[in-house]
Amino acid sequence: MHMADALISPAVGGAMWAATGALTAYSAKKLKAELDERKVPLMGVLGAFIFSAQMINFSIPGTGSSGHIGGGMILAILLGPYAAFLTIASVVAVQALFFADGGLLALGCNIFNMGFFPCFIAYPLIYKKIVGDRPTQGRILLGSTLSAVLGLQMGAFSVVLETVFSRVSELPFATFVLLMQPIHLAIGFVEGLITSAVVGFVWKARPEILELAADAKPIGNLSVKKVLVGLGMATALTAGLLSWFASTHPDGLEWSMFKTSGKEELKAPERGVHAAAESLQQTTAILPDYDFKKPAKPSEPETPAEPENKTDGAAPVVSAGASVAGLVGAAITLVLVGLLGVALRMRRASN
Repeated sequence: MHMADALISPAVGGAMWAATGALTAYSAKKLKAELDERKVPLMGVLGAFIFSAQMINFSIPGTGSSGHIGGGMILAILLGPYAAFLTIASVVAVQALFFADGGLLALGCNIFNMGFFPCFIAYPLIYKKIVGDRPTQGRILLGSTLSAVLGLQMGAFSVVLETVFSRVSELPFATFVLLMQPIHLAIGFVEGLITSAVVGFVWKARPEILELAADAKPIGNLSVKKVLVGLGMATALTAGLLSWFASTHPDGLEWSMFKTSGKEELKAPERGVHAAAESLQQTTAILPDYDFKKPAKPSEPETPAEPENKTDGAAPVVSAGASVAGLVGAAITLVLVGLLGVALRMRRASN
């Protein structure tokens, strides 16, 4: 659900940058009180895990579409909403800057859509109400599924509104929303199952992590080594190997755009803010589209045909570029989130 700049006007993009910036500042201010030396590495490893997990697109049967987890619910449940929002913001920023996944003009939209709804609405109003103070495997499954579905539905609808208000792509509201919501409903159910599995692992290893996150308390002397090792191994395996099995179907947003307009990708304006953002992204993207840079090819006329799906994850598409991109991206996210956490702790100590 990473929006490209071609969907967004400078006015909408700027407004969402401002909203996201305000949420980031607010989250940083609130997080200072509950941040300690053990929560920083947990944030970093979870951020790296979410980065790698988002590389794995899973097919939605019978649709010709695919989806990937957003990860906001996993982060909110295990870190609390403020640390979660800062972590997902770091993940999405790394994706846009270094891998050209989502536009720079649309970066504020993407962080808001994938961070605000799961962290500040679905987590406190759905998950916490269902799971309560005494989590069980069944409550975690139900709470994770319903909150993931709700968060993704709101995020998908926000994409539609941001696109329509921008009036750049001319995608009709009624058709676009009727395609976006059902496909992301299916994606949300899968994300809910994945969320419950990850949360269940942490709950069994260190149930105190969920309790402390829910109460906005520091981790303190609680040992999280087992959790860090498990998530670290899962990150390396997902980024380095499982990325070969990702579905090649277009994701929910691309599929909806294709069904609405006949095109998976829309062309952005060649001047002004859009051109400047694209130029900057071409400079910063070290592994665009999660692969090694390829020589530029002559442009070919566009033909609105169904996208070709090579394997749809049935067999591994062995790609050294994908493995390198996954491992590098996870490492960059780990370092970025770690530095953010250290900076917040230092700022708190100086006050």
